[in-house]
Amino acid sequence: MPSVIFSGDRIVDLCRGRDITPNALSYRAGVPQSTIKSILNDESQNPGIVTIKKLCDGLNISLSDFFNTDDFRNLEQEVK
Repeated sequence: MPSVIFSGDRIVDLCRGRDITPNALSYRAGVPQSTIKSILNDESQNPGIVTIKKLCDGLNISLSDFFNTDDFRNLEQEVK
């Protein structure tokens, strides 16, 4: 598992599953294209929850659906 907390792979997968482009998601979610580009290029490795919520709204999914993947379930706890 990479040390990156957040990866754009999840967004790409969700866009493909809905047959939309990241640019279309930008419009639907009200998130600047530059923000999505930064996430997809791993320049923004830990976007804020407000941004993720907007992306979820644009994808018509809940936050829990977004994070319901093995990648997120298997993250090591940062604070012990």
